[in-house]
Amino acid sequence: MKLDSLHQLYLHELKDMYNGEQQILKALPKMVKNASSPELRAAFEEHLEQTRGHVDRLEHIFQKLDEPAKGQKCKGLEGIIAEGEAMMEDKDAPPAVADAAMIGAAQRVEHYEMAVYGTVRNYARRLGFEDQTRLLQQILQQEIETDKKLTNIADSYINEEAKSAR
Repeated sequence: MKLDSLHQLYLHELKDMYNGEQQILKALPKMVKNASSPELRAAFEEHLEQTRGHVDRLEHIFQKLDEPAKGQKCKGLEGIIAEGEAMMEDKDAPPAVADAAMIGAAQRVEHYEMAVYGTVRNYARRLGFEDQTRLLQQILQQEIETDKKLTNIADSYINEEAKSAR
């Protein structure tokens, strides 16, 4: 894709995140399965549902733009997700340590998403797509809330349990 305008850049970033959300949809069920903390498992399940909504919102945006809803490989999230999956493969890690690692991996994903959704929201606003700006802001807000929820879970007991694990 030729990036010769803000509109083209906007499309490029939307396609990147559409693929990224698809990757996240594949990774989250593994995290749900591997989480030992019921609270963390519930947070991952909730975010899985939210992610399905993110995909729906992106598909709506593509429809409004009269563009096919298809992504291009999001290499950034691909790498972040691969690192998180590698940590889940360590079956010798105590449960609290494994949960702390998954929280860290999930927060890396959330921070990546917050950066991109904040950027594309600003592009949409600049391009005059107010309805798309609103949808992207909704996604961004959910990503921020998920990040805060994960921090609260980690700080409330998981990191302390992980500190004591041997």
